[in-house]
Amino acid sequence: MERRTIGAGALEVGAVGLGCMPMSWAYTGSRQRGDASLRTVHAALDAVGAAGGGGGLLLETADMYGPFTNELLIGRVLRERRAEAFVSTKCGLLVGEQHIVANGRPGYVRRACDASLRRLQTETIDLYQLHRADPEVPIEETWGAMADLVAAGKVRALGLCAVGARARRRSAPGRPGPGLHDATISQLERVQQVFPVSAVQAELSVWSPEALDALLPWCVARGVGLLAAMPLGNGFLTGTLKPGQGFEPDDLRARHPRFTAEMMAANQPLVVGLRRVAERHGATPAQVALAWVLAQGRHVVPVPGAKRERWAVENAGAAAVRLTEADLAEIAALPAAQGSWD
Repeated sequence: MERRTIGAGALEVGAVGLGCMPMSWAYTGSRQRGDASLRTVHAALDAVGAAGGGGGLLLETADMYGPFTNELLIGRVLRERRAEAFVSTKCGLLVGEQHIVANGRPGYVRRACDASLRRLQTETIDLYQLHRADPEVPIEETWGAMADLVAAGKVRALGLCAVGARARRRSAPGRPGPGLHDATISQLERVQQVFPVSAVQAELSVWSPEALDALLPWCVARGVGLLAAMPLGNGFLTGTLKPGQGFEPDDLRARHPRFTAEMMAANQPLVVGLRRVAERHGATPAQVALAWVLAQGRHVVPVPGAKRERWAVENAGAAAVRLTEADLAEIAALPAAQGSWD
């Protein structure tokens, strides 16, 4: 597998990471199986290791996933294969029964890191990300506490997750508005004055390309990596979901405006276009969707989520798909996705 470097410290990782959240949280609970998830992580590590070269598989988790159970699961793998993995986890969000709140107090950040280290069964977290800034705490204070963790040897590098957007994703013609990632860039500018940012995590996919407008150029100019979250559109771009199939109540897509039967039907031309390109390459629509993300620049590392071995191995194979300029132009000409993410 191709390797990529992120951040000024040139941290090396496999070109395609593994998002571990679906194994424990936010997706269909009845299909979450601990043993199956362990096999998935091992299979993804095997796929990267078989390719040779340096850099480990980027395993993406967070203390809130479960909460806590996802880190515990990953820890069971790291106990055996720590040297093969690049471990990324997050802090800053607390999960209650009916709500999620931010906590950026320095004392909490230190305790959260120690707890994550215990659950992950490791002495060092490769990338520690701030999930969300606490509106009650200056982000500089939170980031300073995270920088102290680097100085203490508990963390190698720091990252920031993009701020969620509630406003319209694109301004109406003739009515310019704030950019989708303006708030994130503002936060990045502030924390950069405290300690260098190595990576930013933001949604980026064929049907949600907005990070290309301003956020990715900001990262490229500063040598900051961009971890592409939801590069498969929460599964839609794989072509395995059918309009009207329905989702279990605990699945985030059950309440998502892009996953109504009407919107899934309206966005089928995207899947058809990806499948057309995939057939030329002997690949799958998912692999082409990931290859498109990889083609956006060497600072970009897609982190697709997966619960099953089959999907993790298929996703890893996307690193071998080389899209031509004609392929990229064909994908660019596909109709824009309908329905809001917000």
